[in-house]
Amino acid sequence: MLGFISLLGNRRFFRAAQRIFLIYLLVLNVAGPALSGPEHDLRRSVISVIKSQIEAFQRDDGNKAFSFASPDVQDQFGTPDAYLLKFSSAYKAVYRPQSVTFLNLAASRGRLVQRVLLLGPDGNAVVALFPMVQMDDGSWRVDGCVLVPATGKQADIGAGQV
Repeated sequence: MLGFISLLGNRRFFRAAQRIFLIYLLVLNVAGPALSGPEHDLRRSVISVIKSQIEAFQRDDGNKAFSFASPDVQDQFGTPDAYLLKFSSAYKAVYRPQSVTFLNLAASRGRLVQRVLLLGPDGNAVVALFPMVQMDDGSWRVDGCVLVPATGKQADIGAGQV
């Protein structure tokens, strides 16, 4: 019996150590790119736009949230109210996240895509992919959003939260 309790304690220890290691990797993934080279300003600008849009959604400020969308997205939805309605019904993890963690900024098909780990209002983790487009004045706008399930059954979200 004592051997079983010892083994159980070791399992708990290894699971705790594994979680700590995963959190460490997540922090490195989030902080690493931000600390190095010329990508820092670019990444900070992109994150600022997405963060501001999510904050506008949380306040139900359709006009402000819509202002961060690209001209193509604005044309697609037509009005801030239609945009807000779509996010409140189909993109609940973006509209009302419990937590937000910015992951890496990547290039895909010649475009920048910011990956964001979200814990939705239902407690499920998803990764939001935000393609970005740069305007003539140098500012960035969100050019869509795709939600994909986060791998694993539980997400330890901590660093890089909104």
